[in-house]
Amino acid sequence: MLSKGVEVIVPASGETAEDIAVASSVRRSGIILGGDLNVVTPDNSLDPDYTAIGITYGKAHEDLAKRAQGKSVVHVHGDDIADVELTYPTIEEQQVITSLVLNLDSLITLHQRKPLVFMIH
Repeated sequence: MLSKGVEVIVPASGETAEDIAVASSVRRSGIILGGDLNVVTPDNSLDPDYTAIGITYGKAHEDLAKRAQGKSVVHVHGDDIADVELTYPTIEEQQVITSLVLNLDSLITLHQRKPLVFMIH
């Protein structure tokens, strides 16, 4: 399956329920989507980035983790994702929230890479 640039992907299996209750948005078309992934295509009222953030960090994360099945390898199915509720504001507000979260994430990553310099007196 080739992406259209509006998909959200969620791993179908992993080591822990928390690991697989994580989503990413695919914002470019022509990316091959396959393998061990659940592919979600939000409707026009949901921004894919907001949807991915909501699944990964919101109440949906906990709900999805509870639905995961298995012991040594944990699985989550498309029906499980479809049954998880995701509350959301208007599309414009979603885009503002997404921009803020992604900018904060970039800032945190930048500061984590910054070497620490100690002054000795």
